[in-house]
Amino acid sequence: MIGPYRGLFDRPGVKAFVLAGLIGRMPMSMLGIGVILLITALTGNYATAGAVGAASNLAFAVAAPLSGRLADRFGQGRVIAPFALVNAIALAALMIFAASRLPEWTLYAAGLLIGATSLSLGSMVRARWSAIHGGSDRLHAAFAFESVADEIVFVTGPALVTVLATTVNPYAGLIVALVCMLGGSLALASQRRTQPPVQLIRSSSGTPILIPAIALLACVSLALGAIFGSVDLITVAFAEEHGVKWASGFLLASFAGGSMVSGLWFGSRNWRISLRTRFVRALALFMVGLSPILFINTPGVMAAALFLAGFAISPTLITCFSLTERLVPQALLTEGMAWISTAITLGVALGSWAGGHLTETSGASSAYVFSIAAAVVAVIVGIGGSGLLRLPAAPSPPAS
Repeated sequence: MIGPYRGLFDRPGVKAFVLAGLIGRMPMSMLGIGVILLITALTGNYATAGAVGAASNLAFAVAAPLSGRLADRFGQGRVIAPFALVNAIALAALMIFAASRLPEWTLYAAGLLIGATSLSLGSMVRARWSAIHGGSDRLHAAFAFESVADEIVFVTGPALVTVLATTVNPYAGLIVALVCMLGGSLALASQRRTQPPVQLIRSSSGTPILIPAIALLACVSLALGAIFGSVDLITVAFAEEHGVKWASGFLLASFAGGSMVSGLWFGSRNWRISLRTRFVRALALFMVGLSPILFINTPGVMAAALFLAGFAISPTLITCFSLTERLVPQALLTEGMAWISTAITLGVALGSWAGGHLTETSGASSAYVFSIAAAVVAVIVGIGGSGLLRLPAAPSPPAS
């Protein structure tokens, strides 16, 4: 399993940008559950918690492609720092507003600013990998590693923020998230040597979302995000219903843990089947693996079920980003990656909102039906439109 990853980090500067990107992405898994824990601790209202999270995610969905295009045009180093500084101020404001019991609209305002200034660091790191290994087999291993890095974030982040919020105070987890975001982002911004070269973007280049295949991947990613957002919120409520709210982060870590294990294995394989086939098979496996959570009423069994359901996450995301890298012009690569992240985040907003309302009205176990429905939609859209994802055949080597 180690073979394909050997030597991946030997290039100068690679270890530094990987570490900075990993630390800077920690809030990706901490903010959602951190906001839920903070607001429910103050108000006891999951609908409000879900709505504030949804507002932040919606703002990110609108702004992320713009920040991606700015990074393509001016370079990551010039874009990351100002966004990160404003994002830190907005997150601090959210905590201050909550502590001061200011009107509810102030929480939404802060949430919107947090989302609008959040950067898709995962897309920026993947763009760096593409600049280094584009066109080689190593890019598959690099993207697989990044998927594993995402899952490391989702394994450690929810557990960390839950422990801090429930044993220290409701704000502690968000404070750690702020420090990680700011430190990792500024460290990544300082590494100019490994950032993708700035390329001229002609006005006729358009935007990657107008490419039919990218639009299809974005639609599937929207449904995937709805699964992630709803499972996050509903699982917190599920743990509380069973008297183990302190364990909610560990339940979510199980979901990410399954994905981390499968990501390492998936990236170590030399696949003979096409990217398109891998993508649709992973989607179908995700739907099948997720279905049992609707029928489970024991936290321990739920942790095991979420772990197994997570096995299809990394293969799905790895192939999704790999297809994007192959389908988007190089001059628009960061923006293209950001559109996928944007779609996922928009789905998370939808899932968080729907999960919160269904939990309030029907209870956590019944609310999981939304997650299953989103998985069904992802499969139908992905398989139905898979013809758009056919890649041109690689040219044959010249005869000797």
